[in-house]
Amino acid sequence: MRITLFRLFGIPVRLDASWFVVVALIAWSLATGAFPALYPNLPLETYWLMGIAGTIGLFASIVVHEFFHALVARRHAIPMQGITLFIFGGVAEMGDEPTTARAELAMAAAGPIASIVLCLMALGVGAAARGVWPVPVAGVISYVGMLNGVLAVFNLLPAFPLDGGRVLRAALWTRKKDLRRATETASRVGRGFSVAFMAAGVLGVLAGNVLTGAWWILIGLFLQRASTGSYEQVVVRQALEGEPVTRFMDDHPITVPPELSLAELVDSYIYRHHFQLFPVVEGGHLLGCVTTADVKRVPRDEWAHRTVGSVFDRAGPDNTIASNADALRAMALMRRTGQTRAMVADNGHLLGVVTMKDLLEFFALKAELGG
Repeated sequence: MRITLFRLFGIPVRLDASWFVVVALIAWSLATGAFPALYPNLPLETYWLMGIAGTIGLFASIVVHEFFHALVARRHAIPMQGITLFIFGGVAEMGDEPTTARAELAMAAAGPIASIVLCLMALGVGAAARGVWPVPVAGVISYVGMLNGVLAVFNLLPAFPLDGGRVLRAALWTRKKDLRRATETASRVGRGFSVAFMAAGVLGVLAGNVLTGAWWILIGLFLQRASTGSYEQVVVRQALEGEPVTRFMDDHPITVPPELSLAELVDSYIYRHHFQLFPVVEGGHLLGCVTTADVKRVPRDEWAHRTVGSVFDRAGPDNTIASNADALRAMALMRRTGQTRAMVADNGHLLGVVTMKDLLEFFALKAELGG
């Protein structure tokens, strides 16, 4: 589950449910460990206020870090879907890969540069405030500055898809002139770092540092999955990019009229054809689509007298793609919305339906044949 907090220059900033776990963990760690060790003899409630303030400062810094990624990406015409804060920090979600190594390098470097600037600013303010502002205030500012330094150093590790790994990929891309090969090499380095993190975590657990060790193991697992997934995305992208979506669509899709009852939709269409999405058509004109999620929002005892027309989603960019688009954009649409089907239409006229299954089967065959 994700919650949209606000929009920053049109870029949505979201919270993943996992974020709440790490927020509580970091606040507890700062309030019971870091701040009492650095600033002894303060009241317990002061440590907790410092812990909460430090946690807020850290995640505000992560938003700035990711926002600079997003700004540079936007400058290079890379669509941004938003910034999401989750258990491992934050991520700027790109709707596409950089088109050049130069764009990759600029975008990758933007985040660490922002963190380094925040680090120097916070440490400078904290040093100037020492003896002038209350100890807890100056202490939190200085500590947030130090955390930004740690964030910059960690992200500069050449472990793809961390920022340093993206810098590595940009360098390899420049040298090899091949994005797939550059990503494959960078991904292997990233997986090597993931193994090192997990090994360090296991040693930490065996040494008695269970919490720290478990954290490093989780980071290693996340990095392994992310590096492998990023490479797979590039391979899929190269296989599908430029392939017309009309090549894969079913040009005789099953449609439903808006006056159909939800009970009949479920019994005669969903249970019979096992689709999660059906185009809604009236008089040859595409109105939109109805999904199983739309039906689930209506109490079951109302299905008999509620119609498709009362719950369907209007045709738009979240469920419809133009016939001149390529298969890659269709896949990106379905991944973004969580649907396995998308409608292909021009000027309000339904041309067909494309499915994730068909795209993946084509990719598998192309990979098998060395394409």
